[in-house]
Amino acid sequence: MEEEEEESMETYPSMYKYIEKAWEQPKEGFLKELQRKRLKRWRREKNFKRIDRPTRLDRARKLGYKAKQGYVLARAKVRRGNLRKSRPTRGRGPKRMGVVKITPKKNLQWIAEERTSKKYPNLRILNSYWVGEDGRKKYFEVIMVDPHHPSIENDPDINWICEKNQKGRVFHGKTSAGRRSRGLNARGKGAEKSRPSEDKTS
Repeated sequence: MEEEEEESMETYPSMYKYIEKAWEQPKEGFLKELQRKRLKRWRREKNFKRIDRPTRLDRARKLGYKAKQGYVLARAKVRRGNLRKSRPTRGRGPKRMGVVKITPKKNLQWIAEERTSKKYPNLRILNSYWVGEDGRKKYFEVIMVDPHHPSIENDPDINWICEKNQKGRVFHGKTSAGRRSRGLNARGKGAEKSRPSEDKTS
């Protein structure tokens, strides 16, 4: 009897696997219509919106989210595209205009995290994940933690974020998006000069 229960548990994946598989292709399946309705509503909202529960539960849990007091979620949107430089009127040829293909050094996810941190200065950014995009905006959900909340201070899994050296951690590129933008995900051969890291925080 016990062997049959073990086999059945191995056969059926967990709920998180189904969510993860659905989000691999969000423009297909049942998520297609759901995302269309969400984006229509998100466009009318402000740049930062407090939310009660994560849109992608599997991704939020992987990045450290817990459904307990002290954790805060917010959805942030950032404008897509290049820096939209103004075109000079004189003094150089078209090749030297420097108008198109001028992109920021930071990725948009890191920029969204920094702006969210400025919006909620009493919280610390843990991580973030992508939830959607349209022709003009990209949407990210940012996981934040209250470092002064008792449930955070007493939790050995997360109380490291209460230390003083974690203050302003997003501006030092310590989040997952920040480390990726700084080139710290690459290891081994070919990544010898990526550390300490490129200075993209300025």
